Amino acid sequence: MAAQLDYHTIRTIFERFQAQNPAPEGELDHTNVYTLLVAVALSAQSTDIGVNRATAELFKIADTPEKMLALGEEGVIEHIKTIGLYRNKAKNVIKMAQMLVDDFGGEVPNSRAALELLPGVGRKTANVVLNMWWDYPAQAVDTHIERIGNRTGICPGKNVVAVERAIEDHIPVDFQKHAHLWMILHGRYVCKARKPLCGACVIRDLCPYEDKTL
Repeated sequence: MAAQLDYHTIRTIFERFQAQNPAPEGELDHTNVYTLLVAVALSAQSTDIGVNRATAELFKIADTPEKMLALGEEGVIEHIKTIGLYRNKAKNVIKMAQMLVDDFGGEVPNSRAALELLPGVGRKTANVVLNMWWDYPAQAVDTHIERIGNRTGICPGKNVVAVERAIEDHIPVDFQKHAHLWMILHGRYVCKARKPLCGACVIRDLCPYEDKTL
């Protein structure tokens, strides 16, 4: 775990991320806040590409909790059986739809606590929805962010909550809306777990990671 970087270095890092990609976007396809919520929940232990492939037809016929309930668990399974843990995920999708209808009038709530009450929704999923749909500077820490946060010293921490707190505490406020997306994309395509592409990295000179690749 690298030591926490200082304020000026972190600001320079995010200035470079911003210059490279001024308006980063998540890679999960969705048409409204409900389909975003379902897509993020389905993405656990699955790739965004795989989820997009599975939901392309699903969201055409079930883009509201009511329509998802009408489709039923077996109907959901038929659409998502190409992704990991599909049976459990289908069960949660139906349970989530039922709770949204029963407890929230069919609307997706916009508080973290309320979102985390939904089956299959944890803190990361809730934060993604809050950030991407309601523009709240919530930080959805995944394995990419946890890895580069500790590798670079941007936001070191021993667990996802500690990394999330480090982001909130140390990354300048004017970068926090897009912070987690910049780091996810950087971790997914450049600062990979194996063989990071350090030669193509825009923050290579600021990164203390010792095992840099050529």
